Amino acid sequence: MAKQRDRLDLLHGSLWKTVPLFAMPVAATSILEQLSNLIGTLMIGRFSPDGGAVGMAAVGSNLPLTSLIIQFFVGISLGANVAIAYAAGAGDKQRANRCAHSAIALSVVGVAVAIAMELASRPILQCLGVPADTFDEALLFLRIYLIGIPAILLYDFEAAVFRSVGITRMPLIALAVSAALNAVLDVLFVPVLGWGVAGVAWAMVIGYAASAVFLFLRLLKADEPIRIDVSRLRIDRESPASIIRIGLPAGIQGAVFAIANIVIQTCINSLGTQVVAASSAALTLEFVCYSLLNSFSQACTTFVGQNRGAGDFKRCKKVLKVCLVEDGAIAFAMIALMVWQGQAVLSLFSSDAEVIGIAYVRICTIFPAYVFSMAYENMSGYLRGFGISMPPSLLTVLGVCGVRLFWVAAVFPASPTFATIMTAYPVSLGITALLIAGALAFFRPAATAQTQR
Repeated sequence: MAKQRDRLDLLHGSLWKTVPLFAMPVAATSILEQLSNLIGTLMIGRFSPDGGAVGMAAVGSNLPLTSLIIQFFVGISLGANVAIAYAAGAGDKQRANRCAHSAIALSVVGVAVAIAMELASRPILQCLGVPADTFDEALLFLRIYLIGIPAILLYDFEAAVFRSVGITRMPLIALAVSAALNAVLDVLFVPVLGWGVAGVAWAMVIGYAASAVFLFLRLLKADEPIRIDVSRLRIDRESPASIIRIGLPAGIQGAVFAIANIVIQTCINSLGTQVVAASSAALTLEFVCYSLLNSFSQACTTFVGQNRGAGDFKRCKKVLKVCLVEDGAIAFAMIALMVWQGQAVLSLFSSDAEVIGIAYVRICTIFPAYVFSMAYENMSGYLRGFGISMPPSLLTVLGVCGVRLFWVAAVFPASPTFATIMTAYPVSLGITALLIAGALAFFRPAATAQTQR
């Protein structure tokens, strides 16, 4: 049961201590969410007769698409996080309660999304240019994975409800249970039963469902203002507007971001199965690093949301400073570790020296660029905490997606190599960081909000 002692006080005390206490469970939760892909990739790579290249490529071909789904849902749920955090910071428990119930009720949209994507799964993979020797396995994985979409959306909204009031351990516990179940099922389904990519997909679906059910049961017993009453699960007239105003731009940003990566993936797919398998292994590690860095952005949004509600704008500005400093230190540590030991880590995924070598090229190109990613994500999180969601979303779409689409159309055809397509990442992230910094200087949200109060 989520008691008062389980909550972090986001309005008082040292931010240097409280921000990482909030961010680390969020990071661990996201990493556990990606552990499904990691464990599945390991199982396929180690227990397939062909060395796992086809199976790894099948899962890897779907990673940008599954990332699109997850990023869109996480973005939408961020709207619930900000709306509830603002109401909690302002001491309006009734409004926070209504927002929480509306958020959970909105998760029913996941059913419609799952049905639509099931119908479009084959054309989607065809558009991705998945290699012929991988296509059937990739399609099988995707169709099974899509069954879990309603559970993914429900979990994201549930996690947002908990985090909005400073409870980050509960979503982590739910994902820990899910990851443990996933690992057991991966071992059972892949090496024991020989189900291959289908086994990996079913293990993920069952894991998502378990985490969603776990959190829902905890919300039924939680303290006010976030306790869920099944009889009150409905979408009220006010809450969706707040949730969608913040969440939809963030969700669209995540989705378009993923679409740009899908376009990148089509270029990678054109380079053959070995390159796809190598990229898949490196991409799994990138998700882990990104989850760690992005957790501070989520902390920034939630802390700023509550402190804005309480009218403490000086603390809001300090939140951004703390997030940039602490997240930056972690970014540099991760870059050093992966450049130094990246090949050793990649050898866990495959024994193929060529696959490891190609994957290491990706790591050395993309990991250093996470300094830019860390910076713009935290600045965007700060703006969203003040209710400014559309501008950072549009600028991110322009800087990340626009640059990558240009790169695919104009640069890659002139030099169709793996190194060329990888260079799109640091260029786009650097440009986006500059654009978001400009937006922060333009809006000056803390000063503006203080003047308007």
